[in-house]
This record gives sequence, C-alpha cells and structure tokens, in this order.
Amino acid sequence: MTDEKAALQHYVREGREAVLWKVEELSEYDLRRPMTPTGTNVLGVVKHLATMELGYFGDVFGRPSGIPTPWMEPGAEFNADLWAAPDESSAWVLDLYRRACAHADSTIDALDLDSRGSVPWWPSGGVTLHRILVHMIQETGRHAGHLDIVRELIDGAVGRGPGNDNMTTDDQQQWRDHRDRLERIARDA
Repeated sequence: MTDEKAALQHYVREGREAVLWKVEELSEYDLRRPMTPTGTNVLGVVKHLATMELGYFGDVFGRPSGIPTPWMEPGAEFNADLWAAPDESSAWVLDLYRRACAHADSTIDALDLDSRGSVPWWPSGGVTLHRILVHMIQETGRHAGHLDIVRELIDGAVGRGPGNDNMTTDDQQQWRDHRDRLERIARDA
C-alpha cells in the first residue's frame, strides 16, 4: 500500500473491525455490565468511539454529521459517553457506531491529508486530517485493547477477530498453567 491516506484509513478500519468483533454474541447484560472499578463496559466503549468518530471527523473539519450526541452536552449525566442509557439499546449503539464510521469515511474520502481543521478541546486547536487519522488509529487501538481485556474477562474470547485469535496456542490447559506460573512468580516477588 503506497498511498499514505489509504494506509492510514486501512488501520482505522482494521481497528473498527476489531471493536465490532468484540461485541458479537454477547448478551445485553454482558454488553452493559461494568467490568472495572471505573465502570468500563463493552457498549460504553463503542458509544465513546462513535462519539470520537463524529467529533474528530465531523465537527473538527466543519462537516457535522447531524447525528445528535446529547450525552456530550453541558448538564449530561456523569461520563455519559462511556455507558449506554436504558433507552439506548445495543442495536442502537452499534448502529450509531456504524453511522459515525461511515460519516468519518466520507470526510476522509473528501479531504486531503493536509486539510486543516480545529479541535476546540485541544490546547493547540489546529490540526490536519493526517494528524486526526493518526490520533484515531491510536484512540481506536487503545479502546480495542480495553475491549480485548473486558471480553476475555466476560467469556474468555480473545484475539483480533474471527479466524485470527493472534494467540500462540489454543491449548486452554497451557494457558491455565502459564497463568498459575505467573501468579506464583508475582507472589514470590
């Protein structure tokens, strides 16, 4: 892949695919249940990433999507972009994410890498599409990593996607032995 913009867009899309795979076959409860002391949950991470796609590839470049994000308005509930409200179904959040990604892709397709935008919530403000693509690769990858851990805690599913678990072995006993060994090393440290 020699086209820099196409390469960057490829990595953004690859991250998005990993995110969407992490939600497959989970119950509504498992999608919403808080798995960390700060409430990290699968559906909330997807909602947050949708919000980031809409903001960074929409408003930042003067290309608003028209998709409302009331959870980002002043007075919204605490941390509202990182959890799904009772009236926000998993289907709705996943559709939001897909629509946000489609809007982002239309911005990426329409603009050159050196196109200028402004991120009002960043101290420096001014950015290029190139910088936002790099930022969203990092943002999506970071949160896909959160989803990797959360999903493994929920049901043991691991890997990058269907048919690509990216693991060195599928021998569950070997993993249990490995984890037990690491636990012993940690206790002895």
